[in-house]
Amino acid sequence: MVKIAMMVAVLIGVVAGQGIATSAEGGYPIAGTQPSERPAGAPVIREVQKPQGWYTRALTGISQPYPPSLRFLEDQGNWYTPFNHPGMHGRYDIRGWYGQ
Repeated sequence: MVKIAMMVAVLIGVVAGQGIATSAEGGYPIAGTQPSERPAGAPVIREVQKPQGWYTRALTGISQPYPPSLRFLEDQGNWYTPFNHPGMHGRYDIRGWYGQ
């Protein structure tokens, strides 16, 4: 019964928000409402800048020679990747992000 009520509430929210899907507050278009088309005026990343030390941080805990599978770092853009952020502590810290 609770699941049905939640689904109805979500459906009402979706139907009520149909007119909002074309632009966000502030006039920026919401990218992704029509995946086959890029909305006019949507922000575009023109250049990726990796700050000094980015590769060193991304390769923390990995010894040389680096495996060819890490070549994806050359193409890593400005999107989030868990690869260059510390993970869990303790025995799960296989790359030594938190020291010994």
